[in-house]
Amino acid sequence: MKNSVKRLLALATASAMLVGSLSACGGSSDSGTDDTTSGGSSASSESGDSSVSGAVAVSTVNMDDSADAIEDLVLYETTAREVESLNVLYSQSATDFYVSTNLQDGLLTNDEYGNLKANLAESWEHNDDSTVWTFYLRQDAYWVDSNGDAQAQITAEDFVTGLEWVLNAYKNEASNTSMPIEMIAGASEYYEMTAAMTEEEALALTNEDFMEVVGISTPDEFTVEYTLLASKTYFDTVATYACLYPAPTALLEQLTEESDVATAVETFRSCTYTNMWYSGPYILTYFVSKSEKVFEPNLYWWGNDEYTRFNSVTVKMVDDMDVAFTLYESGDIDQVTLSESNLTIIYNNESNQWYDYLTEQQPTKYSYQFHLCYNKNTEDGEPDTNWNTAVANENFRLALYYGLDLTNYYKRTNAINPLKCENNFYTMSGLIYTSDGTDYTTLVKDLLGLGDYNGESMVRLDTTLAEQYKEAAMEELSALGVTFPVEIDYYIASGSSTAQDSADVLADAISDGLGDDFVVLNIKTYVSSLSTEVRTPKLASIYTNGWGADYGDPQNYLGQETFGNDNAYYSVYYSCINDFYGEDGEEPYSEELIATYEEYTALVEAADAIVDDLDARYAAYAEAEAYLLEHALVIPCNYSISWQLTCVNDYSKINAMYGIQNNRYLNWETNANGYTTADYEAFAAAYATGNTSEAE
Repeated sequence: MKNSVKRLLALATASAMLVGSLSACGGSSDSGTDDTTSGGSSASSESGDSSVSGAVAVSTVNMDDSADAIEDLVLYETTAREVESLNVLYSQSATDFYVSTNLQDGLLTNDEYGNLKANLAESWEHNDDSTVWTFYLRQDAYWVDSNGDAQAQITAEDFVTGLEWVLNAYKNEASNTSMPIEMIAGASEYYEMTAAMTEEEALALTNEDFMEVVGISTPDEFTVEYTLLASKTYFDTVATYACLYPAPTALLEQLTEESDVATAVETFRSCTYTNMWYSGPYILTYFVSKSEKVFEPNLYWWGNDEYTRFNSVTVKMVDDMDVAFTLYESGDIDQVTLSESNLTIIYNNESNQWYDYLTEQQPTKYSYQFHLCYNKNTEDGEPDTNWNTAVANENFRLALYYGLDLTNYYKRTNAINPLKCENNFYTMSGLIYTSDGTDYTTLVKDLLGLGDYNGESMVRLDTTLAEQYKEAAMEELSALGVTFPVEIDYYIASGSSTAQDSADVLADAISDGLGDDFVVLNIKTYVSSLSTEVRTPKLASIYTNGWGADYGDPQNYLGQETFGNDNAYYSVYYSCINDFYGEDGEEPYSEELIATYEEYTALVEAADAIVDDLDARYAAYAEAEAYLLEHALVIPCNYSISWQLTCVNDYSKINAMYGIQNNRYLNWETNANGYTTADYEAFAAAYATGNTSEAE
């Protein structure tokens, strides 16, 4: 946003504010980062000579032709959400995908309603029983280097290279393996085969070796075919996710020639913005960790004539949303999500310069939970026996499940409509529907016997039940030597006042709901990386983390919590349930907990085996999800529905409930003057009718 424009807005009266028009056109979790800086000069906006035959750089970038459209967009992120990996195949973090989705292309993408669209694949089809899926690639897509120079044409071989990378245990270290393993023929066998090999043996395998085991083939240079273990009618939704992204075969060959295969693998896995190859709409031309990153258009991108882009997108890193608000007021950024305090100040004063510019964001695709760690350590590396014994007790968990009034916690996200943020499910509303149009989460709600949302109080809250479970837990756990209050270690990013305030509100909710004689929240901090400083040493008792579907099926949510599965993300990295037996064959803290997890896992596996009747499949998954929540193995927390000040029309963005496409800076409508509440009401109304061109 132009500084002068915002300063003028600060002087404008509400009556002078104009409703903008909408032109016709074509939604996490906190994570830290290593405190490293990427150097290197910014790439020129003009590409140099290319040795790739047929590759032609486009000299201009299409922009929205509105007079008030922003050409150089400036956004922000908090430092707690800095990128940890630029390798789209290696990461499973939304904070990484927000960046890499603009740098790399997958087979398919989505439109603003979530409908599937062509991307690197121009078209796709499947056989009669949906066990073989064929994707026909475009022939005008290229890999470019950090200078924007075309290096190689993207072909079907790159998709073989990408999937082999994912499934080779010594290359991708199990990241993004769960989907291919549960869907693609031979994928599990290949992963287990490489895991059993020596590193040298696994890295020596070729794409030809890979295709002899795994159900992927290349009928020609621009066709890639996947053979599945069973019918998967939703497999095309997987084609928007990182596990099926291509890898630049030519780059890996080049790196191997320059060193050795092991060094080449490490270089590619830990790629920087200066040594990686790009296939997406933008190139990262500047990146200083915890400071700033700059995206500029990839002039060789195939979609230059099909999509509008910005001349540049700059993302500034800030400590918290209060800093971001100051930057928005000064005209230095073009959107800000409002903290509770800033929103309240503006909302309660009609004379405030920003009052008529308050807009409620669309819900993000993330369902947030309290994830419990069942095998926690103390800071000296020893098992935290008191916590581990307590959390293994079902009555203890159910007291937390029923006893927390999170209304004030929700106000941290949405102070105007806090209970809109209430979440009572593990999966995300709006992801899938039964044949009669029923949202899948309604099936779960009915099984749990939950009431309907009323906007006045939490649906799940039951203080009487919570007190009963608390009394039972204290009696049972005292007999096992547990001391009270049980301490809950909860980590936030150091230096973030927003995170500190939210944690304080959560601590109050725990204290008010359950009593300081039962549990107490210890708020602790990490410096730069939640993953390395907290998650790996297993120091946290609970995490607040959100999951957004990678594809359109409940398995992607519920499979992440299954027991004994090395590829189940939450079981491995958060609950640590797979380590619950302890070391050297030690007895688990609770046989009952293991039995509960085993039953839940059996229910998930039974649901996944139903492939010929989607209604029956969804009903079986709903039974598994209800079981997960009835036993409070995880505790649903919130949806993210915030308020903002913005120069970006969110309804013009990609909005899918799965995949990693939503943050692509494509076809975004903008207005340097900022959008008003009235603008957004018109956008929302037009969006609901499916005709955005009517919002004027």
